[in-house]
Formats: sequence, C-alpha cells, structure tokens
Amino acid sequence: MCLLRLPRITQPLEKMEEEMAALMEQIELEKSHYSDHEIRKLEEEEQLKRKKEGLYDEDEARGKMVIMAQDLEEKWEQKFLQFKAAPRITDADKSNDRTSLNRKLDSNLMLLVKQKIGNQELWLLPQVEWQPGEMLRSTAERAMATFLGDHVQAKVLGNAPYGIYKYKFPRAIRTENNVGAKVFFFKAFLQSSDLSQAKLKADYLWVTKNEMGDYLKSEYLKKVNRFLLDL
Repeated sequence: MCLLRLPRITQPLEKMEEEMAALMEQIELEKSHYSDHEIRKLEEEEQLKRKKEGLYDEDEARGKMVIMAQDLEEKWEQKFLQFKAAPRITDADKSNDRTSLNRKLDSNLMLLVKQKIGNQELWLLPQVEWQPGEMLRSTAERAMATFLGDHVQAKVLGNAPYGIYKYKFPRAIRTENNVGAKVFFFKAFLQSSDLSQAKLKADYLWVTKNEMGDYLKSEYLKKVNRFLLDL
C-alpha cells in the first residue's frame, strides 16, 4: 500500500511563475471594475469634499451611526499587522525527523516501514501476504491496518492495482511450483494527519519521492516511480 500524505501548502513559485503572476495581477487591476468598498470610499470622499464646500446636507446623516470606509481600512490594516504567517520550514525539517508528518509541507510524503523478508530487513511500502479468496484491495487495506491500526482515516483509490513488482526467491528456497512472488501496489491518501491513535510500528518513515532512493532497492524503486507522481 502506497499511503500518501498530500501537500499542505503550495510549492514556492519559480522566477518565471512569479513574473507571470505579477503580470496577470497587473492586467486584472487595470481591467477590473471598482468593488463595492471602493465605490463607497469614493462616495464618502465626495461627501467630505461637498461638506468642506458647504454643499452637504447634514440633515441626511443626522442621528446615524456611520463607520467610514477609511476607518474600516485602518482597522483591517491593524489586524493585518498582527497576523503572522506560519513558517514553511518546520522544526521537523530542521532536525530532518523523517518519522514526522509535519515536514516537507509542500510535497507528498510516503509511508515506508521496515519489514523482514527472508533473512533480510528491508524498507518497503506496507505489505502483507495475500490470503486465498481475498480481493486484492482488501489485502491492501489489511496491510494498512496491520501497520497503522484501524483508526487511521485514509481513502483507497480504486479497486485495481497501480503497479506490480515481480521477484524471484533465492535458489535455496525455490520450489517447482513456487519460484517467486508478485507485489501489487495500491494507493491511498491520508485524510487525517492526527495519528495519535495509530499503532505505528517502531521502524517507519515518512519520505518524499526524492528521499525514497535512500531506502528502497533500485529495482523496487523503479516500479514504484512508474505510478508515483510528485507534481
């Protein structure tokens, strides 16, 4: 099961993207109509001008509680000055804590777990052995439950696998009817980052596509990269 935590924030714009965004913003500004607030502000400025010239009828506004557009803008400005954007780089990024979901916020993160295959301990996507009569999707869901527990909210995508990896057993354990195995890959999106109730095993990591090469064997990684997009 390829379980992904989707990006929480957008990626930084490239230089060309920034220039295009600035151009589109300027075009929109030049061709746009006044908003209701801008129209109101212009009307109030006209009223103040008429008032200074002695042409404003004060009986119109007598007894009314008026909040001027300029007052609103000053209030909004003060509120804006108090706003502080959350950092794009988190503490987990700084410490390179790859067990944390609170890192690489602008990228996909994939769950890897350490599993014993034969005499080796390998980093893999969560997997379990298929049981006779079981649907492949059910096997993938069981793999997720095995490593994360039943409390994790995730959406499995489709009923068909996204990829397949075939390998042969070592000659010492091959039989005439059993010379290798197939691993079918399914994908799922993590829908909640709260894993407080999850039963994650000790050896697990949340890694980006570029970091997967640090842990997965090359042939296995090639098969994963065929269906894994990190836009």
